[in-house]
Amino acid sequence: MPQPALPPSAAATADPEPSGTPAREMDDEDLVEELLATVNSARAYSEFRRTQRKECHNLLRWLQLILPLLEELRDSAPRLTDDAYRRLTLLGRALSAARRLLRSCNDGSKIFLALESEAVLGRFRAVYEKMNSALDGMPYAELDISDEVTEQVSASSIMLLESYLRTDHTITHMILLIKVELMNAQLMRCKKRTDTQDMELSMDLMVILQNNKDEERNADGAIVDRLASKLELQMLPDLRAETVAIKKLISERNGQHADSTKQIIELLHKFKAIAGIDEKNVLGGEVFVTKSLDKCPSLMIPDDFLCPITLEIMTDPVIVASGQTYERRSIQKWLDSGERTCPKTRQPLAHLSLAPNYALKNLILQWCDKHKVELQRREPEPVAEQDGHPREDIPSLVEALSSIHPDVQRKAAKKIRMLSKESPENRALIVGNGGIPALIGLLAYPDKKVQENTVTSLLNLSIDHGNKLLITKGGAIPLIIEILRNGSAEGQENSAATLFSLSMLDENKATIGTLGGIAPLVELLTNGTVRGKKDAATAIFNLILNQQNKVRATQAGIVPALMKVIDDRSLGMVDEALSIFLLLSSHPTCLGEIGTTPFVEKLVQLIKEGTPKNKECALSVLLELGSKKQTLLVHALRFGLHEHLSQIAKTGTSRAQRKANSLIQIAKKCY
Repeated sequence: MPQPALPPSAAATADPEPSGTPAREMDDEDLVEELLATVNSARAYSEFRRTQRKECHNLLRWLQLILPLLEELRDSAPRLTDDAYRRLTLLGRALSAARRLLRSCNDGSKIFLALESEAVLGRFRAVYEKMNSALDGMPYAELDISDEVTEQVSASSIMLLESYLRTDHTITHMILLIKVELMNAQLMRCKKRTDTQDMELSMDLMVILQNNKDEERNADGAIVDRLASKLELQMLPDLRAETVAIKKLISERNGQHADSTKQIIELLHKFKAIAGIDEKNVLGGEVFVTKSLDKCPSLMIPDDFLCPITLEIMTDPVIVASGQTYERRSIQKWLDSGERTCPKTRQPLAHLSLAPNYALKNLILQWCDKHKVELQRREPEPVAEQDGHPREDIPSLVEALSSIHPDVQRKAAKKIRMLSKESPENRALIVGNGGIPALIGLLAYPDKKVQENTVTSLLNLSIDHGNKLLITKGGAIPLIIEILRNGSAEGQENSAATLFSLSMLDENKATIGTLGGIAPLVELLTNGTVRGKKDAATAIFNLILNQQNKVRATQAGIVPALMKVIDDRSLGMVDEALSIFLLLSSHPTCLGEIGTTPFVEKLVQLIKEGTPKNKECALSVLLELGSKKQTLLVHALRFGLHEHLSQIAKTGTSRAQRKANSLIQIAKKCY
């Protein structure tokens, strides 16, 4: 049965078929055995990164379906014609590419795969294209393949098309190419992938990589926490494995892509900080390698010399009660954060004493001397009070929040705000001593500065998932919304950030909307400070993941507010505004207000003149609008869209190219 072809845009990138009689590099039997070995080794991967897990399992399902063809070829050992040999050689290239991709998604850096998800998705498409090119026209009759296996491979081709479509997000142009009714039915079930999680992940990364630090609040902490959860980088073993993967990536990049590498390292630092690990030495800053060693990058450091927490060479190794050895500084920070288990074995520690491991230290020094590796010795960190407030003061500070003396309450709220920003152990002590109910009790305090300090303290505490529940159950949301409406400028900013943090819990999205939190957020987006606008946009994006909140936001005037944000390029919030528009455009009620010709013209202008990310986001919104109302796409074409689509389809980002190609296919129906 002939195999259906991929669309022209896809087939163009597939491996060209060699012409003439192929030069046979191996015997027929060896070729088939190599194909089987490639498939079986690819199927051995199973622990895929969450961001690519769905695509990987789809690819594995296809490999499972193609296996009987290869097994039957091995068992029957037919003499391969030139055409069959050529097809199987092409299939071998496709399978090798699939194995490399699966290995990357199994072992690679989770942060890198999240940041480069669009490019990785492009690799999946390329694999499917190569597979289709190999199977299209496979001479099954010449190979004497049984009808049963031929039908199974044919079914796998349909599945291959579905997999390709999932990575392309749009199926319209593909359906036009497929005439067989059965295949149409298969493809129609493959709806455009709901990529809400992808958009949420992109928005989180966009916000966090702006790296807007604030000394007295953890506005980004909730986003970091959600990212860590999505990427499964919350536990110490996962963070250790990620550190190893990043080091390997840095080595492979050999100094290239410096900006991307910096972003990856910064995110790893943030994830470690959230987990209570204050280590920022991913690149091995403690180890200074002489020029002679620099010429020998293959030198391997013995595993026993590396601290299990930081994966760096230990300068002061100590033994804990479990018998494991760690760098003194790192294990001390682990214990200071309140942990009472061995980081490596997870068994409870019978005592907290640290015994110097002199034998290992001597071995490390001898190895370093032999290989000319110099270790920088750091002075031990002094035990200092945090901002002049010892941790032991926290119980009395929490008690002071409920004092009958206003001055005592003001001072306590200010100190709690600073301490809650400092460390996980401080936050645990504040919550453990009843800090959340006491802070909620101050949210209605008439002094706006007290409100500001109080809501910021709750923002800092809300980083921890359990605290979100406590804050919500304590009745804080309506009081926070009131500060958002009438508080000081900073109080409004931090109220918006707190609502965003609390809205990480899905049930809170509906609650905040029901209690009237959307309208004041739209007002802050319209008339707030620059930071207020950014906080409002982030909160609104998260809240309108709830369908009813999309309608509430539209009724509150979100569309004109976002238009103003796009027009004010000095804000640097075009991508955030377009991301919100993309979510809104999926709702029929909102579509009526968004789908106007002036807005379409604004999108086309961004596609013409915007940054690569602006173009990508604008194309996504226009594709959503044009798919639902073709008259809008017709207007965009009249406004000069087509010439820019062709250019972006060749030179844009991976995602922008896909969107541009999809718009080109839809545009053909408009002529």
